[in-house]
Amino acid sequence: MAEISLRKARTIIRKSLEKGREMELKPLSVVVLDAGGHVIAFEKEDGAAPGRFAIAHGKAYGAVMLGMSGSAQMARAEQQAYFMAAVNGVYGGQVVPVPGGILVRDKKGSVIGAVGVTGDTSDNDAEAGLAGIASAGLTGEG
Repeated sequence: MAEISLRKARTIIRKSLEKGREMELKPLSVVVLDAGGHVIAFEKEDGAAPGRFAIAHGKAYGAVMLGMSGSAQMARAEQQAYFMAAVNGVYGGQVVPVPGGILVRDKKGSVIGAVGVTGDTSDNDAEAGLAGIASAGLTGEG
């Protein structure tokens, strides 16, 4: 099974932050997780709130643990709030079911990790993260 290397994780972060600057977003925080939900890399821009790691992590963690993007999780939460509440109980409250949690797939379509971006609107966070993932030659599902 393929995995996200530290080099690719750093590229994802760098390019996500560059996209955020290009879009004139608020300061972003970006985390990259492996397929088991473990942190590979994290960065927060100057001026980002200190609690942003937990939000970025929660977006990515929910994506990789459930195998569904943040936008899909949000739709599920709107349709079945009890399910997402139960999931959050199972995962100790670590799931943040909104856009900005992006599944990362390899060329074969296998999930190899997730990216979490936070700092601006959830949709803008997702756009920046998707740009970072594409820059690393991987496919993002936001």
